[in-house]
Amino acid sequence: MEPLYTTESLATGAGRSGNVRSADGSLDFALAVPEEMGGSGNGANPEQLFALGYAACFHSALQAVARAQKKDLGDSSVGARVSIGKEGEGFALAVELEVVIPAQPHDEAQALADAAHQVCPYSNATRGNIPVTVTVSED
Repeated sequence: MEPLYTTESLATGAGRSGNVRSADGSLDFALAVPEEMGGSGNGANPEQLFALGYAACFHSALQAVARAQKKDLGDSSVGARVSIGKEGEGFALAVELEVVIPAQPHDEAQALADAAHQVCPYSNATRGNIPVTVTVSED
């Protein structure tokens, strides 16, 4: 791979209850373990950050695929639900992506979402590692 862009971040403090900051300072989050996992919930968590990145990246891939196929996405959106749970001695992630493409019939919208899933860098990074489901919704 020839990198087109590289970014860096630094995590400090108590891990999931510490801080994470991008090298350029544009992102700076106090982290907290979610209440559901026994924490205070008074801060962002890695799963939220992953969901934000995946949703944005997948939506960008969807737009690129639609442009290449000369398809109208209308007021499209992509939602990402990231779950964390126990698996063996450690933890694992699962992702559900919900794609809304109101300007296309369901079958065509599904074909666009499937094509985006093949080119999205997040999808390529997670493929075969964690379960990722892509669902096209009507609204």
